[in-house]
Amino acid sequence: MAEFTGERVIPGQVDTDLWNEHIARYAFASRLARLKRVLDAGCGSGYGAADLARCAARVVGVDNSAEAVAYARAHYPLPNLRFLEGSCSSLPLATGSFDLVVSFEVIEHMKDWATFLSEVRRVLAPGGQAIISTPNSQYYTDSRGESGPNPWHEHEFAFEEFRDELLKVFAHVSMFVQNHVEGFVFQPVKTFSTAEARVESGGGGPEDSHFFVAVCALSPQTGAPTFIYLPKAANILREREQHIVKLQKEMAIKDQMLLDVETELKERAEWAERLNSELREAGATIERLHRELGEMARGYEAKVGELEEENRKRAEWAMETERRLNDKVQELAKCVDILHETEKTLDERTTWAFGLQKQVRDVEYQLALVRASRWIKLGNAFGIGPPLSKE
Repeated sequence: MAEFTGERVIPGQVDTDLWNEHIARYAFASRLARLKRVLDAGCGSGYGAADLARCAARVVGVDNSAEAVAYARAHYPLPNLRFLEGSCSSLPLATGSFDLVVSFEVIEHMKDWATFLSEVRRVLAPGGQAIISTPNSQYYTDSRGESGPNPWHEHEFAFEEFRDELLKVFAHVSMFVQNHVEGFVFQPVKTFSTAEARVESGGGGPEDSHFFVAVCALSPQTGAPTFIYLPKAANILREREQHIVKLQKEMAIKDQMLLDVETELKERAEWAERLNSELREAGATIERLHRELGEMARGYEAKVGELEEENRKRAEWAMETERRLNDKVQELAKCVDILHETEKTLDERTTWAFGLQKQVRDVEYQLALVRASRWIKLGNAFGIGPPLSKE
């Protein structure tokens, strides 16, 4: 199922005014389509080509969207109507094969509209006509308001620019404007009759119009009558009254929604005020804590100063103690040297004493030998020889 995107009209998926705006252009073109070969270039969902097929000899609709072509084929299976997928910049059709080409709301979608117009001219038979429409760029821009430029449009035309581009390709161009106007209809009940129309002059110029519609040809054209399309509708005032009632109901719903929103906003405002009060209290608490922290910081700074002074004194004491210890260490080193020297002397004297003791033992041993000698004993017996004491 094709969907309405805002650019491709799908019957039954758009509001009545938009639908009438589009179908009116095909009603305008149908006066020139009777018993002719007609091409609808950029046919979209195919509803317009089907409308033209009611009076034309045959109609071909061409569109670059496979989805749109499939929709058209499924919904408008008429014997004198066929749909082709193709580009309007390169129409898949023979040169000079159509008496009438219509292309509504297509040219503003084309980057290379000059090539598009040349293709339209190429497929026209001698004496053929082309009907091309586009929105008025000034009116269209104003009507879109804050929604911004149409993302589907490559270029939008002012009146003079549109006419001049057409005259580059077609020798004869009759310009029309399309507007949605209000009128009054006097219609017989339950009978059909031709309609007479009276159109007051002095309306707005092209710059104030909604759409531009151009009838182009290679040969001169005769006549450019005003055309009025009256869609299927009852008393428009009654419809508007019913529409107003509907709008009033919608407004009542929206008013209730606004009331609910106002109530919610009021509750949120009260909540915000409570929050502001809590924030003010929190701010006061933060300020108090800030002062207390400042006082604590100053106390810590004083304590840190005292500790730094104490550390300085301890450092001085430690340095003095280290100096004294160094002096003691040096003194102790000297004592160690003296001790080492004393130990050396003691070692020498001990060695000497051991040597002397050995000599004494040797002498005692020799003396013992002497005493034990028979000759000494014999000399002592005869009173000769030195006396040898045992002590």
